[in-house]
Amino acid sequence: MQRINLTIDEALYEEARTISFLEKKPISQIVRESLALYLASSPYKQHSKLILEADDKAEVLNILKNEPFETLENFKQKFDL
Repeated sequence: MQRINLTIDEALYEEARTISFLEKKPISQIVRESLALYLASSPYKQHSKLILEADDKAEVLNILKNEPFETLENFKQKFDL
């Protein structure tokens, strides 16, 4: 397993802590399960798998070259930032 640091706002932490108590699960387990669900439904799941299985940098760059990326402005609008 890999260890990561995660910074979240107070309200999100308190909600996670409450769910953790109610479900009798550590917050880290809830985060792992939530991240697994998010990644399983990601529209980039297939691309991620290709990149992880790529043999070299050239293959990764080829995969990325063929992926349409959004502009920063479109990203901000999409997520109301």
